[in-house]
Amino acid sequence: MTRIFFALIIVFALMPLGIAFAALPPLIPMEDFFKNPEIAGFSISPNGNFLAFVKPWERRMNVYVREIATGTEKRITSATERDIAGFMWKGSDRIVFAQDVGGDENFHVYITDLKGANTQDLTPFEKVRAMIVDDLEEDPQHILIELNRNNPEVFDVYRCDINSGDLELIAENPGNITGWITDHNGKLRAAIETDGVNETFLYRANESEDFRRLITTNFRETFSPAMFDYDNKFMYVVSNLSRDKDAIYKFDPDENKLLDLIFEHPEVDVDGILHSKKKKKITAITYVTDKLNYKFLDADREEIQKTLEEFFPGFELAVTDYDDDETKFIVRTYSDNSLGTYYFYNRNDNSLSKLADLSPWLKSENLAHMQPVKFQSRDGLDIHGYLTLPLGVASKDLPLVVIPHGGPSERDSWGFDSEAQFLANRGIAVLQVNFRGSTGYGKEFWQAGFKQWGRKMQDDITDGVLWAVSQGIADKSRLAIYGGSYGGYAALAGATFTPDLYACAVSYVGPSNLFTLLESIPPYWEPYREMEYEEIGDPIKDKQLLHDVSPVFHAQNIKIPLFVAQGANDPRVNKAESDQIVEAVRKAGKDVVYMVKDNEGHGFQNEENRFDFYREMESFFKKHLNSR
Repeated sequence: MTRIFFALIIVFALMPLGIAFAALPPLIPMEDFFKNPEIAGFSISPNGNFLAFVKPWERRMNVYVREIATGTEKRITSATERDIAGFMWKGSDRIVFAQDVGGDENFHVYITDLKGANTQDLTPFEKVRAMIVDDLEEDPQHILIELNRNNPEVFDVYRCDINSGDLELIAENPGNITGWITDHNGKLRAAIETDGVNETFLYRANESEDFRRLITTNFRETFSPAMFDYDNKFMYVVSNLSRDKDAIYKFDPDENKLLDLIFEHPEVDVDGILHSKKKKKITAITYVTDKLNYKFLDADREEIQKTLEEFFPGFELAVTDYDDDETKFIVRTYSDNSLGTYYFYNRNDNSLSKLADLSPWLKSENLAHMQPVKFQSRDGLDIHGYLTLPLGVASKDLPLVVIPHGGPSERDSWGFDSEAQFLANRGIAVLQVNFRGSTGYGKEFWQAGFKQWGRKMQDDITDGVLWAVSQGIADKSRLAIYGGSYGGYAALAGATFTPDLYACAVSYVGPSNLFTLLESIPPYWEPYREMEYEEIGDPIKDKQLLHDVSPVFHAQNIKIPLFVAQGANDPRVNKAESDQIVEAVRKAGKDVVYMVKDNEGHGFQNEENRFDFYREMESFFKKHLNSR
C-alpha cells in the first residue's frame, strides 16, 4: 500500500557504449544470490560482553549469542517453520525476538535468556499483532508493547512484565491514534492521531496529564516527531511545513513552535538522526542522494567515522551498534557488488577484528556495479534511478529488465541488490526507476504520483526503458518488467497498458484489481483508508479511474508471457489479487505461469520458496529474453 507498504531527454552519459570492461564472469548458481546469509544482524550487549546475531539452523534464521572474551557460542532460538523476524537485547542477559506464522504478519513477542532456556511468548494471542514501543532500558523488569487485541484496527499500549508475562494497560487507544512516542525515561509523552486525512500531534508534559492537541497537518505534509532531546523537554522533528523537502528541526512542545533548523538538503529529504545516550546529544544526520550521506554534528563521532574509513578505502561503512560505554562498536562494510562484512571495533586500543562475511561465496570481482542515472520524463520531470550492467559483454543491445520498487511511497537507493546481481550475471541489464510518487525527493515529487497508478507513474517507468533503448544499451525486442508489491502491479500494468513494449512480465505479490485491493486492506490500516483513497483513488468517486487502471479489467490486452507469484497468507495483497489476473489471462487464452506458496505472506521468506521462485524466473527470462 502507498503509505505503509514492504521518460526521454538524456541528462548525462554513463560510459562509452559498446565496450567490454571485464572478462565474462562465471555463471554463479542462482542459490548463491538468494540463500540465507552465512551470518547477519550482529548486535552488542549493553555491557559490551556479548554479541547476538542470526544465522541458519534447519534452514531458518535463528538467534545465537557469543561471549566476546571466550568465543563461546550458543543458539538460543529453535525456529524451524519460519525465520526469526527480528530481535533486540533486554539488558545484557536476555533477548526479545519476534515471529509470525506463515507470513500472516501477526507477530508475537518472545523473550529468552542467553542459554535459550525459559523461552516465553509474551503475547500469546491469536490474530493479534504485537510491536515493541520501548525496551525501557532503565527498567530491567518491563518493556512497553502495543497490541491490537481489543480492536484489530488500532493499538493499545501495555507495560509487560518480562518475568511473569503480566500485561498492564497504560494507554487505551480511543480509536484514532496511529503512533505512540516515549521519552528517554520510557514515559508515554506523545502520540499521533488521524481523522483519515489529517494528522494531529498530541503531547503531554507527564503521564498524569491528558494529551494536548498541538499541530494538525494534512497527510500530504510532514510533521513527524523523531525523538525527545536528552532533557526530555524539546523534541527533534522531521518537517516539510512551508517547504518542499523534509528537514530536521528542534521543536518546543510546551510553546508549540519550531525552533532551530538543524539540517536541510536542497535536493532530497532529510530524515535520519544518529544520537548518543552517553553524550546525551544527537551526533549526526543522515540523508540519501545517490548514496547514503552523513552530516556530523559531533566532532568525536565524525572522528570515529574517519578512523574506520581509513581501514576500508573504497567501501561504504556504517556503525550498526555499540555498547553503553560507546567504546565497542559493530561496523558493517558494503558496496554495490558486495553484501559486505561485519567487524568488531574496540576504540580503547583502536583494534579491529573481523566477525564474518555475509555471503563469502559471492566474489565481488564477478559482480556488477550499480550506476546512478538521471533522465527526464515525457512531461519534463527529472527522474533518478540506477542501472546495473552485466560484466564481460559490450553495454549494447542487451536484454533489459526494469524493476519498479514496491510501496510505492518508497525509493530505490545505491547498494548491493541480489536481484540486480543475479540478472546481471545472466547477461541482463537491470534498470531501477524512482518514478514520481517515490519518496525522498520532496513532497511535490511524491504528490505528483497521487491517483497516477497506471498513468504518469507508469509513464516514468516506460520512459526509463525507452531511454535505455535510445542510448543503445537495451535491445528493444528483449525488454521485460518485473516487480513486487506495487512493483508487481506496475509489471501487470506494463503488460496491460504497453503491450507492445515488453517481451514478458513477472508480478510478485502484486495487486491486479484496485477495488478489491482497497476492500481487503489489513484492519490495522483502516485509519489510513481515506489517505489511500486520496493517493490511489476513491472506489465511488473515482470508480472509472480505478477501473481504467486495474489490469484485471483489461487482461485481454496482455499478449506477452506472464509469470505470477503469490503467498497464500498475504495480509496486504490478498491471494485473490493474483487469482483474478491469472483467471482473466487464461480466460483470454494467453500464457501465464502461476506459483503459490501456502506458507508465505507478502514475499517469500523461506529459503526453499525463494529458490523455487528465482529458479522459475531464470527459466522464464532465458526462454523469453534469450538471456545467458
